[in-house]
Amino acid sequence: MYKFFLYVLAVGTAALMGLATLTYAEAPKVLTQVPGYYRIQLGQFEITALYDGAIELDTKLLKNTTATDLQRLLSRMFVGNPKMQTAVNAYLINTGKNLVLVDTGAAKLFGPSLGFVLQNMKASGYEPTQVDTVIITHLHGDHMGGLNDAGGQPLFSKAKILVSQADNDFWLSQKVADEAPEAMKPFFKMARDSAAPYLASGQWATFTEGSVLVPGIQAVKASGHTPGHTAYAVESDGQKLLIWGDLVHAHAVQFARPGVSIEFDVDQKQAIATRRSIMKTAAAEKFLVAGMHLPFPGIGHVRADGKGSYSWVPIEFAPLTKVVNP
Repeated sequence: MYKFFLYVLAVGTAALMGLATLTYAEAPKVLTQVPGYYRIQLGQFEITALYDGAIELDTKLLKNTTATDLQRLLSRMFVGNPKMQTAVNAYLINTGKNLVLVDTGAAKLFGPSLGFVLQNMKASGYEPTQVDTVIITHLHGDHMGGLNDAGGQPLFSKAKILVSQADNDFWLSQKVADEAPEAMKPFFKMARDSAAPYLASGQWATFTEGSVLVPGIQAVKASGHTPGHTAYAVESDGQKLLIWGDLVHAHAVQFARPGVSIEFDVDQKQAIATRRSIMKTAAAEKFLVAGMHLPFPGIGHVRADGKGSYSWVPIEFAPLTKVVNP
C-alpha cells in the first residue's frame, strides 16, 4: 500500500510539473496581419486587389433613410453603429502588355490606419516603377493621395496618370474651390497637391466617357459621387470585371437600399440613379464587380433580391485560376 501511495504521488507530481511547464511555455503574440493583397485571373489578365487600410465612418453620413431601418440593416450584417468600418482598396491589373493601377489609396491624408497600397504592392511582387498607367476613379484624397510619397515626390515616375475630364475640371479649378462650402475646401487642396508633380512633368492626362485607356480597359460613366466619377470595365477572353469606385460606401446598407446616399456625394440624386442602374446591370449580366469601399478584397457579384433590393456576394478565397462568370 505504501509503495502504491508513493507511485501515485510520483505520477501526480510529474503531471503537475508538466502543467507548470505548459503554463510557462507561452508564445508572444505577433500582433500583425498578413500582407493585404489578393489575386484572381480574369481571362488573360491578372488582377491584384491591394488593401490600403480601413477607416471608421459615422453612420450619420448616410442620407435618405430612417434611424430604425439603418439600425436594422447594420445589425443584421453585424456592422457597428454609430461607427462603421469602411475599407479602402485599389486594384493592379497586369494585362501582359500594361501594368495598370486603379486608384492609389490615401497615403496618410486621413490618418495612420490608411496608406498601405505601396507596401502591399511590393509584398505582392510588384514595384511602383513597373506601373505604366495609373487611372483614378475620382479625385478624392483617399483615391489619389498615394500618388506621392510623404515629401510630395511622385511615386509613379514612369506612369501616365489618367483622370476624367469632368473631375479634372471640377477638383483642380481654383474658381470652383473658391466657391465651394468651407468644409469642402480641403478636398480641393488635396487634389491639387497630389496632381501638381504630374502636371509639372507632363504625365497627367484626361479622358472622356467611353475612352479605351489601354486595350481591355474602358472608362464607364458613373457620375454623381463626383462630377466625373468613373467606373472601369476590364475584359479579357469574354470575362468581365467592373471596378466601380465609390458606388457603395456602406455595403450593409446600400445594397439592400440603393436609394441611401452618403454626404460625400456631390450630386446625391445622380449618385442614387447611377448606383441603381449599375447594380441592376451587374445583377442581370452576372459579371464580377470590385469596389474601393467594399470589404477587402472587394471583389464579388451583385444578386438581385427583388423590388430594387440587392445583396453583395463576395468571392471565395481560392487558388489562382481563371474566374468564370456564371
